[in-house]
Amino acid sequence: MSDLVPADTTEDVRTRGSGVSRQVAVLPVGSFEQHGPYLPLATDTLVACAVAREIAGAYPVHLLPPVTISCSHEHAAWPGTVSISSVTLHAVVRDIAASLRRSGVDALVVVNGHGGNYVLGNVVQESSARGERMALFPAAEDWEAARERADVVTSLLTDMHAGEIETSILLHAHPEMLRPGYETSDFVADDRRHLLTLGMSGYTDSGVIGRPSLGSAEKGKELLASLADSFGAYFSMLASDE
Repeated sequence: MSDLVPADTTEDVRTRGSGVSRQVAVLPVGSFEQHGPYLPLATDTLVACAVAREIAGAYPVHLLPPVTISCSHEHAAWPGTVSISSVTLHAVVRDIAASLRRSGVDALVVVNGHGGNYVLGNVVQESSARGERMALFPAAEDWEAARERADVVTSLLTDMHAGEIETSILLHAHPEMLRPGYETSDFVADDRRHLLTLGMSGYTDSGVIGRPSLGSAEKGKELLASLADSFGAYFSMLASDE
């Protein structure tokens, strides 16, 4: 459970905050949705938490527990998937940010592990327009840099769901969570222009779009290391007094 729930006491947070000009909190947001027959429903949450833990190991941030259910409506055709509305997710993140500000933590980075959480971009844009300090991480450019550093073969377009990247991160961070089958489940569907209308079931029977057979623990380790490096620019921006 320590991988998902931070073990900080209130004094830990106070001490860490005394060493920075502005405190920055990190909120992992995952999902609870199908990831094929070999990855758990909580994959996106596990990925978001792995990224957030890597960040917390490199920067003096206030690590929060994850939001574990989000906007997974495109996966509704598969058993086990659970969603909340975009309005609810928007409100949850806004409420968390407001609560943090009241306790003296006035900057928040949302670490998103699920591509379907489009509304998080709106939350950050609206908050920034109000003069609040918030960012969404990782950006596509951060993932692309990580993909290149880790020698991930599959493009970000092709590696859409339960593919090389997610399989690699779980092989590194939570190998006990994988089940047999990723070695033989590759499936490509690059033209997904009707995804919002048809959902995932319009493009894949297995729930997989990507090449999980190419995943490895070493790639997962390098992906996380690269993302932690990319986070430095976000931390500098949000922690600055300017």
